[in-house]
Amino acid sequence: MHSLFNPKKMQLTPFLFFTGKGGVGKTSTACATAVALADQGKKVLLVSTDPASNLQDVLEVELSNEPRAISAVPNLYACNIDPEESARIYKENVVGPYRGKLPDAVLATMEEQLSGACTVEIAAFDEFSHLLADEEILDQYDHVLFDTAPTGHTLRLLQLPTAWSGFLEESTHGASCLGPLAGLEGKKEMYGKAVASLADHEKTTLLLVARPDNSSLIEADRASAELKAIGIDNQLLIVNGLLQTHRAEDKVSSAFYNRQRAALNKTPQALKQIMAYSLPFVSYSLTGIGNLRYLFSSSAISASVAEETVVKMEELPGLNQLINDFSEKNIRVIFTMGKGGVGKTSIASAIAVGLSEKGHRVHLTTTDPAAHLAYTFQGSDAQDNLSISSINPEVEVERYKKAVLENAGSGLSEEELAYLQEDLESPCTEEIALFQAFATVVEKSEDEIVVIDTAPTGHTLLLLDSTEAYHKEMSRSTGDVPENVKKLLPRLRNSEETGVVIVTLAEATPVLEAARLQEDLKRAGIDPKWWVINQSLAATDTTDPVLRGRASSETEWIAKVNSGLAAKCAVIPWLHEEKIGYDQLKEFSL
Repeated sequence: MHSLFNPKKMQLTPFLFFTGKGGVGKTSTACATAVALADQGKKVLLVSTDPASNLQDVLEVELSNEPRAISAVPNLYACNIDPEESARIYKENVVGPYRGKLPDAVLATMEEQLSGACTVEIAAFDEFSHLLADEEILDQYDHVLFDTAPTGHTLRLLQLPTAWSGFLEESTHGASCLGPLAGLEGKKEMYGKAVASLADHEKTTLLLVARPDNSSLIEADRASAELKAIGIDNQLLIVNGLLQTHRAEDKVSSAFYNRQRAALNKTPQALKQIMAYSLPFVSYSLTGIGNLRYLFSSSAISASVAEETVVKMEELPGLNQLINDFSEKNIRVIFTMGKGGVGKTSIASAIAVGLSEKGHRVHLTTTDPAAHLAYTFQGSDAQDNLSISSINPEVEVERYKKAVLENAGSGLSEEELAYLQEDLESPCTEEIALFQAFATVVEKSEDEIVVIDTAPTGHTLLLLDSTEAYHKEMSRSTGDVPENVKKLLPRLRNSEETGVVIVTLAEATPVLEAARLQEDLKRAGIDPKWWVINQSLAATDTTDPVLRGRASSETEWIAKVNSGLAAKCAVIPWLHEEKIGYDQLKEFSL
């Protein structure tokens, strides 16, 4: 088993980057590490560039983009750079010069290309590049900790020579994340220094934060490989939230413990080559300096959490009421949306089975590997009302990339073609390719309810929409939006026909990120009606003191979703066993 991560007992580099998907505990880990280093007498600067940052909630102080001394921790300074605001300024610097000179449809496409996650990440990189490239920073601070890190995709784009050429202003190859790099003029030297600092073993360590579950470890492995491919191999793995002991007589406690160990046993082989540490699953919320200091102690239970912790939770609907609602309103297309690891596939499967049991003909489609879907429905007999398909993301992405390269690649120089190929590695490419595959499924299933596991963001929908408008205005565009995609876009905006279910967990980051996702969808004219809070410990009867303490901390986030974010909210308890097969899924959905 991994040894516990404790910065008090380690020699750490001046720059520390904490990276990982939302909800894995980057912010709490970065904050606790910063406090521990400062307590040792080190002068520490903690910087967040996360758009959904809860850094000020964790430290319990108001922050701005200027470093502020944290009074409760001598030697600790923190700032909260808002990349959304940086992205807004960045976007206006790119688009502004063309206002009044280009048609409105062209400007709309430019603005939407600059509205996605890629722009926010590049704007954030622009901000912390100043810190990485400034030699005086290391004279002022012993350690600079960054809560978030750039992806390998962004760093590869910045290393391509074409990123700094006029190709960006002229290319209109289709919907992608190409646009965000249009504002990089004059920063090549600074970015070069920043990337060099990231790869310098003496200066920088990347700490890959993951949860002890399969999807999180697979994502950490992918991020690790991407970064290694561009020479950033100074990495550590931190497995966060590992339950140290369990109560054999408590089914929830035993299942929780055993499931985590099973996931660790399946850790991808390449990830096993990285030095790995763990942090305990704790009973308390990691906010406030006291709790942050407590994290590196030997106990997973805070002194403030006792056995008699009582979890009070408002009665909320279960999944069956969501299914009844969709059935009664005859909703024809249902999307489950949310970040990785929140349980979208199991929720989509249960919704499909529940509607099938009500006599509806249902088609369930997913981007999960076919083997996983077969696993979920193993031992099930064929059902008259339920059909299932699996869309292979790799196949769809390759098909989409091939089409774009055939349309847009002719006439490009070798350098421009390399840039276009790298741009097609962006997250937008996969979303658009999958959306086109979903459109084909929906088009073929006019007489069925279609349940789709995962969905494109509002940004991608607007990008497809504005690209369509762009085509009408600019015949030189070589991108293409298929007819079935054009039909599906307005269908998704029709709330009488389409239902969007946002799936989240009762924790700070998943809820904050789900809220951003909802705003993104509303911007595209889609208003989700249901949220599902999945895997809730507060909805179980566990007697494990650590799990009971965590259950108590969930209630704040359940209340926030129920009373402030969701039109309708369902809560599903943490289940001590996976629901496998049609009959168990039927029981789950009732």
